[in-house]
Amino acid sequence: MSQYIHAVPNFSEGKRKDVIEAIIGQFKDVEGVKLIDHYPDADFNRTVIEVIGKPAPLKEALLNMAGKSYELINMEEQKGAHPRIGAQDTIPLFPLANISLEECKQLAEEIGTEVFDRYQVPVFFTGENARCEQRKSLDFIRKGQYEGLKEVAHLAERAPDIGPAALHATAGATIVSAATTGLVAVNVVLGTNDLGIAKAIAKTVRGPSGGFSTIRSIGLAFEDKNQVAVSMNMFDTNKTPIYRAFQLVKSEAQRHGVPVVYSQIVGTIPQEALINCAEYFLQIDDFNRDQIIENHMIGF
Repeated sequence: MSQYIHAVPNFSEGKRKDVIEAIIGQFKDVEGVKLIDHYPDADFNRTVIEVIGKPAPLKEALLNMAGKSYELINMEEQKGAHPRIGAQDTIPLFPLANISLEECKQLAEEIGTEVFDRYQVPVFFTGENARCEQRKSLDFIRKGQYEGLKEVAHLAERAPDIGPAALHATAGATIVSAATTGLVAVNVVLGTNDLGIAKAIAKTVRGPSGGFSTIRSIGLAFEDKNQVAVSMNMFDTNKTPIYRAFQLVKSEAQRHGVPVVYSQIVGTIPQEALINCAEYFLQIDDFNRDQIIENHMIGF
């Protein structure tokens, strides 16, 4: 049986359409690779890509993508609301079908090594590939962002895992990882432009500051909409369902006297995560997945 990996790389450009198209173009018409979609955000100045593929062609496509990001994005000029340390900021891998976490972890190691060998861009490992407990946290690796990290990358505790104890002059560094389950990205948009409120709620939600252990969260500004959002990366929607995190954000927003306006799902999401939300909010009793008519079409 063929093996498939889900990858959700992020690069630090969300405004220039020609640059975005050139980078995502590295996945188009590649046998064994399927580009699901991409999600540029001008305020974040960041684009998320979702792609699935067989290990060998996906690895090469990801490396080509990284090379194009390094070529077209200059971190000395890049600005955006989302934390970042490099042009190709992250390359996370998740097992999708007929492949183990250990195999994904090994592929992440190969990609990290090849990124430096091919492009001389240093690499940090996180997730299952983290070299220490601290580096399992993106917040720790990204502390200070590109501008701050380049000043302290010579220190042992902040130096890259592969490459010299410094950042690339224009490309910064790239974070590579493997993890058990694909993350679900959820933005909860608030009816205010007070970024301090969004940051306070995000601190309540995220694991390292006492919230949910499976969530990392930040407060972000949507300047074109004059709104702010609590932006959550949810790494296990089974252990921490979306409705539970949403309800906490809503409760904390009410405490600050602001409403939740709407929420956004960025990228794909497991069907089960949405079913769990429907069960909770509709208070459905003893719901059977066979009640979903489309499930009867499988193998029909």
